[in-house]
Amino acid sequence: MLHRSAVEAVIRAGLAEDAPWGDLTSDLVIPEDAHATATVVSREAGVFAGAEVVRVGFPLADPRLEVELHVADGDRLQPGTAVATVSGPARPLLTAERTVLNLVQRMSGIATTTARYVAAVEEKVTEVERANKLPAGTITRTRVCDTRKTTPGLRALEKHAVTCGGGHNHRFGLSDAVMLKDNHLAVLAAGGASLPRALRELRRKMPHTACMVVEVDRLDQIEDVLAGGADVVLLDNFTPADLVSGVAVVDGRAAVEASGGITLETIGQVAATGVDVISVGALTHSVQALDLGLDIAVG
Repeated sequence: MLHRSAVEAVIRAGLAEDAPWGDLTSDLVIPEDAHATATVVSREAGVFAGAEVVRVGFPLADPRLEVELHVADGDRLQPGTAVATVSGPARPLLTAERTVLNLVQRMSGIATTTARYVAAVEEKVTEVERANKLPAGTITRTRVCDTRKTTPGLRALEKHAVTCGGGHNHRFGLSDAVMLKDNHLAVLAAGGASLPRALRELRRKMPHTACMVVEVDRLDQIEDVLAGGADVVLLDNFTPADLVSGVAVVDGRAAVEASGGITLETIGQVAATGVDVISVGALTHSVQALDLGLDIAVG
């Protein structure tokens, strides 16, 4: 859930960055008593994310600004869809415009991209069910998850946008879970530690509420990781054939996550291997913003 405090912190920082000493243009050109009504409009099709940003963002510039939302997070947009109406003093409305739109466009781009990845997984799973004459819903849908490859300072907003597109959140940050990646394992190996023994010792030190995720890049590493008590085995940059083998080796003793270079074109094939989770950095690190605009009327 996206907390208002996180939204406020981001917008305050954005407004301070964009207008540290006021909006010179609006302050000089727009009469102080001018009133305006503006509509946030989608210029292209996509999935909306950022309702709280719109609701909170404009009034932070001036509490007299009133916002009426016409869509909710996760709603589908078409070109020309009215997202929200904002009315009140014209100066602060114009001052807040770019900060709010920048955030909502990025969030909606993330939601739209995530929805495409989720749809690709569902399409492949449905195809497999039909090919094997299985009832719909027989095969568990693989979770599509984000990563920590987010914009510094915007993680809460970007991860919320992933859920708006039908995806799931991986750990929010380094404090949330024990996750040993290749560099952690390299340091352990350099010290001569037995991996199973090191993982079991780590398990004894961990809070009982935390889980352990361990990344591997070879099939022959899996048994040691399982012997160490991993909750999730992350198969990094595995081929589809090796993912199938990896799932078979784990055999339900831990959850299986696939990661590394997964694209919209390949995610369906990865999901068909039987992994439980697919983490995709591209959901947030290279997404294209959805085109939204602000149509204004002064009166």
